[in-house]
Amino acid sequence: MDTAGLPDPNSSQPDTTTAASADTTTAIDDPLNNPYTSLNAICHELSDLQDLATRGAWKSILDKVGHARSLNLLTKPHEHLTYLTFNVLALTKLRRPVDANQELETLLDGEDFNTPQFYYQNYPNHYPNMKGNFVPFALRWLHAYLPYSLAQRMKSLDRLYTLIDFIRSKKLKVSTNPSKDLWKRREILVLNTIISHHLSQKDFKLCLGLLNELIGICGDDDPNVLSKLGYVKMQYGDVEGAKKAFSTVEGMIGSESEVGLRNLVSRSKALMYIVEKDYVSAVREYEECIERDGMDMVAMNNKALCLMYSRDLSDAIKVLENALERVPTVALNESLVVNLCSMYELAYVNHADIKKTLNNWIARVAPDDFDSSCTRT
Repeated sequence: MDTAGLPDPNSSQPDTTTAASADTTTAIDDPLNNPYTSLNAICHELSDLQDLATRGAWKSILDKVGHARSLNLLTKPHEHLTYLTFNVLALTKLRRPVDANQELETLLDGEDFNTPQFYYQNYPNHYPNMKGNFVPFALRWLHAYLPYSLAQRMKSLDRLYTLIDFIRSKKLKVSTNPSKDLWKRREILVLNTIISHHLSQKDFKLCLGLLNELIGICGDDDPNVLSKLGYVKMQYGDVEGAKKAFSTVEGMIGSESEVGLRNLVSRSKALMYIVEKDYVSAVREYEECIERDGMDMVAMNNKALCLMYSRDLSDAIKVLENALERVPTVALNESLVVNLCSMYELAYVNHADIKKTLNNWIARVAPDDFDSSCTRT
């Protein structure tokens, strides 16, 4: 498929907009800020794609995209690009990065999203009196993320830093508050992605610098950013710095503070107990989290690990099994399942049969993108 179904802008009829009518041209700083009134007005059956993505039905998305393309249901350039974005996302979620990258390569000439084919004004018949770039931000993010899935870490980081520069240039140009907030959220998303990349390589010094940038964007009263700062300092060996960051977050708790903030503080306290190998106190903090929020999977997973470190495998297994049984849609993630299977291997001689039973259950209830190989059956 050539350029994902996008028509050649050079073959379009020339734009004969006069100088007088040019004054009424609407500049679109982002596809989400276009003048349409609903998801389906933006793109053919976009609400269905959104619903499938929310439910993790990635195989159904591939089918829907293939169906729309085969029947030529996509009539405008931005519709082809929107469907391509969902297709690349679905392929990425299904751990098919090679196919996802190939899909992108059919679209891009090099790494440039600024070629004429991506601008409204080059299709005057489709978009009268509109100008601007219609590449979805999600596609830009996938373009930066995909090399990491292909073991091309530095290429991914280069693209992510380029994307940050692009976002910041956009922030300088927009004038309305909704647009500013949108680009700010995107900047935070990409910065967090970069931090995660560096953290996976134990580049703690770089992470601390980026986290200070993040604090500059989010403010020094964002509990999530400060907690992440404490976590990185703890990994870096700066225990006192970690305690200071965690204490700052704890000082934000008031009489009417939300459960999420209270649990964030308790989980941070538990981490400090784990560093000191005081697993009993850590378990107590995690239990308080679970009492406040029965779907706090981080607390459940970490409580089970602390019980395992305390040589209480039986109770550790019960914690994770109960979580999967009670709230499978929330608890079912690869990290939790890997931990449970490791515990089975330590606790039971017939662990292969038990893991096979677990794997069969996962096959019935898991979303399309769940990696069943984590059961190691």
